[in-house]
Amino acid sequence: MGVLGAFKTIDAFGRTSEDVKVKTRTGALLTLVSAFFIVTFTLVEFMDFRKLHVDTAIVVDRSRGEKLQVVFNITFPRVPCYLLNLDVTDISGEIVREITHHVVKTRLDPVAFMPIQDGVYRTDLKNDLDKQVAMTSKGYCGSCYGGVEPESGCCNTCDDVRQAYSNRGWAFGNPEAIDQCVQENWTQKIMSMQHEGCNIEGRVRINKVTGNIQFSPGRSFVVNRAEVFALVPYLKDSNHFFGHHIESFEIYDYDEDTWTRTHLPEEIRERLGISRNSLDRFYAHTDNADYMFQYFLKVVKSTYKGLDGTSYSTHQYSVSSYERDLVTLGHGKNVDGEEIVHERMGVPGSFFNFEISPMEVIHIEQRQSWAHFLTSMVAIVGGVLTVASLVDALLFNTQGLIKKGAAAVAADEKQPYQPAPAVRIM
Repeated sequence: MGVLGAFKTIDAFGRTSEDVKVKTRTGALLTLVSAFFIVTFTLVEFMDFRKLHVDTAIVVDRSRGEKLQVVFNITFPRVPCYLLNLDVTDISGEIVREITHHVVKTRLDPVAFMPIQDGVYRTDLKNDLDKQVAMTSKGYCGSCYGGVEPESGCCNTCDDVRQAYSNRGWAFGNPEAIDQCVQENWTQKIMSMQHEGCNIEGRVRINKVTGNIQFSPGRSFVVNRAEVFALVPYLKDSNHFFGHHIESFEIYDYDEDTWTRTHLPEEIRERLGISRNSLDRFYAHTDNADYMFQYFLKVVKSTYKGLDGTSYSTHQYSVSSYERDLVTLGHGKNVDGEEIVHERMGVPGSFFNFEISPMEVIHIEQRQSWAHFLTSMVAIVGGVLTVASLVDALLFNTQGLIKKGAAAVAADEKQPYQPAPAVRIM
């Protein structure tokens, strides 16, 4: 037999000669159907091979010392800009009061709720103060009336006196007794604003720790470790309602710019959860002046890594809300009629409490490899042909059995009838 003859015995692809092959119409039909499925599955697999896939993973956020910025646009239709105050506190003990940097307040008409012409509150007040300072003599040094004096030792404006009072922990209750306030017509200006609304827009920087952003009435200061809000005397009985409309409320990385975020592809924005934030276009209403709105935000870092190596990081959040009627003081009832007690008194306003998640969500763009594509192609061709051969063998054998049975029946019908021989019984 020889070495070559023995080698041929391991051939797993033995061939039959053409003269013993049986070609049928059923086999031809199965061949066309198999070719159709192979071409279809190949096209689908190729489209999937060319498509970008995004895998999502959740890992521990290992970043340290990061800063976040909150970009907001909120309208308070029944709170004047002078009364509206913005503070930021966090669990680290950092407190930032009366934030005005990167924040713009726009006065709103009390009837139409539209911006008042030249009604940007910060700019308008600054111009008035500049005029007043220009009218004073060069050597003028105003009294602080017992408040904590600034570094210059002088309180030349009404606002300087109010700040000195806040630093001392005193309430600013009688502006008519302050020369600076009388000269600036401070009382008349405040009275003219008492029925207006206010739109506050801007951004604030926060530490990446648990804390809160609060929009509250009047200036706040600490007395005996308790936070106190000094309401403007002329506005305290004017029934200002802290119902509001949140046009937008977004949380960014500190070094993230709004242009890049806005112009991201919609698919990436959907993946990052920033196509529409949970508080965007949210409306809260109340007819009660002593009412407190609280929002509890869970902030999660999200990162998107592109196929070209680019990376984009931002933050998304989920939110739940809670409202308190402060008229009931520390007591009240829930929807089930059960008695509830609050540990501490509340303050009218809107409070955004944020908690930072220790996890990070990472989205990674990926594309199938050539090895995966070729393996899938081999599986498609082999699988379709194997199934087709099994179906063909089943149909062929079934057809053969049917023909054999029909031939046997026909042969039995052609044989003549022969009666059985008679049996004699003795």
